[in-house]
Amino acid sequence: MAKLGFLLVCAGLLVVITTVSGQGTPPSSSDVPSNFVLVHSFGQRTFTASCQDTKKNKPGCSITCPNKCQDECLVFCPTCRTICMCELPGNVCGDPRFNGGDGNTFYFHGKKDEDFCIVSDTNLHINAHFIGQFNPSVNRNFTWVQSLGIMFDSHRLFIGAEKTAVWDDDVDRLNIAFDEQVISMPAEKTARWVSASAPELSISRSKETNGIIVELEGKFKIMANVIPITEKESKIHNYGVGQEDSLAHLDLGFKFYSLTDDVHGVLGQTYRPDYVNRLDVSKKMPVMGGAPMYVSSDIFATDCNVNRFHLDGAGAVAF
Repeated sequence: MAKLGFLLVCAGLLVVITTVSGQGTPPSSSDVPSNFVLVHSFGQRTFTASCQDTKKNKPGCSITCPNKCQDECLVFCPTCRTICMCELPGNVCGDPRFNGGDGNTFYFHGKKDEDFCIVSDTNLHINAHFIGQFNPSVNRNFTWVQSLGIMFDSHRLFIGAEKTAVWDDDVDRLNIAFDEQVISMPAEKTARWVSASAPELSISRSKETNGIIVELEGKFKIMANVIPITEKESKIHNYGVGQEDSLAHLDLGFKFYSLTDDVHGVLGQTYRPDYVNRLDVSKKMPVMGGAPMYVSSDIFATDCNVNRFHLDGAGAVAF
């Protein structure tokens, strides 16, 4: 594997990042792929990146993060192509935009204050709770994922974004609980928590506040970031957000290691080998309907119509 050095000049600062080039299939996880570098623009719209290959010297190029992610994006070396984290398969971002396991993007709006099963498999079930905002000027309901209820074996993991009126990224708005016990983690990027009752489960901070990586060995890895709706975003998209609520929500990235062929749910079904995408992907906003199929009565309920969790009785428990 060829070793690449990435030289980034941002806002007058010289930053050297070293990584190892990836081989094989294109990126398809919530991780930063090995042949990409995650960069922050530090408020600068355009900055310079140079990829130095030990075999082929590539000229530097001017980098501009896409409009959808002006403050943070991935740079692919040595071509210097940029993409948003939310464009990777398995990611769920914004007014929920899902990037399916099949590589296609679609929207699922769900409904405000309701829960929907987004992944349901033999021993893994994930529900998402939606919050929303109705803007009468455009007669539309906007929704976002506010929290996750994750079930595996006999365990329950909750990850949520706390409601906040005035957003301050230095204040942690993550709410995490495992088997009804609140998890408190220091506001340090090196902070890591490991479950005593399920030692294969760990939670690490990806940044000092509002960002974590949850991993269950052999099952999944989830990247979760708490994101507010800014005044600028609200004006651009007509969200109609007021001063009483910044609509803090979760941007999510999923990587699954052992889904069965019978997996279902809004996102889960896109990983089935027999999945056929019937949405018109040529549309700017292809929307997946059929919300009643995915409704769950609670964040930890498994009563959606497409439930697959513990149907064989293996490891089933009474929640």
